[in-house]
Amino acid sequence: MLGVSTEGYSLWGGSAGARMAAELGSYGAVGYYGGVDIPMPAAVIMQYTGYSGYDPAGEPPTFACVGDRDGIANWRTMERRIEALSSMGVPTEFHVYEGLGHGFGLGTGTVAEGWFDLAVNFWEEHAASS
Repeated sequence: MLGVSTEGYSLWGGSAGARMAAELGSYGAVGYYGGVDIPMPAAVIMQYTGYSGYDPAGEPPTFACVGDRDGIANWRTMERRIEALSSMGVPTEFHVYEGLGHGFGLGTGTVAEGWFDLAVNFWEEHAASS
């Protein structure tokens, strides 16, 4: 209806939105969610979440960034998830930003400044190969 393609798309989210992006990336929009079947995303881009789930049957390429002072979502939880995905052969990229807490957004004026460009590059790399 809107003319939006699912070819090479990515799912992005921070905090609870990152959980949603990861879940949809893992399991799609069908089944439990009652949506229509669409292709797996070319990439999932996640910020500061404590989400640890993944589908051992396969996951999309995943980029994650977190602050090491996050009082809501411990960055080590995301580190363990990324390590698990990497051990499955899933392309990953992981950044921990020193001194940052929860909700650093685009990171403008912080040590995380530039993460967005890194994430776009990650997405474009995997969209081209999907």
